[in-house]
Amino acid sequence: MCCVSGRPWWQVAEISLLLPSVLQPLAGGQPVLTAPAEGPVTVRSLLDAVASDYAVLGRRLRDETGALRRFVNIYVNGDEVRRLQGLDTEVAPGQEVLVIQSVAGG
Repeated sequence: MCCVSGRPWWQVAEISLLLPSVLQPLAGGQPVLTAPAEGPVTVRSLLDAVASDYAVLGRRLRDETGALRRFVNIYVNGDEVRRLQGLDTEVAPGQEVLVIQSVAGG
């Protein structure tokens, strides 16, 4: 495939981070954030990229030590990362990462 200039066009694989509506205002109202998947990507590196662009969102997802906050659940391919390799869970190009923020109440 080529672009208009005739040079080869390479589509960069991306990873999508899906946010619940309660967190979307912290990402400029976006329901989905995307990051390029150039090489190995872990949940940690994905969240680092999110925090560099959206600092307040980053602080809502992880605590001051960098660990996931207690009431934040992240799923890769339908599996909760705490049951996998935690923040070191690898994410493949094209996969979606789903953020779920638990709601407490009574």
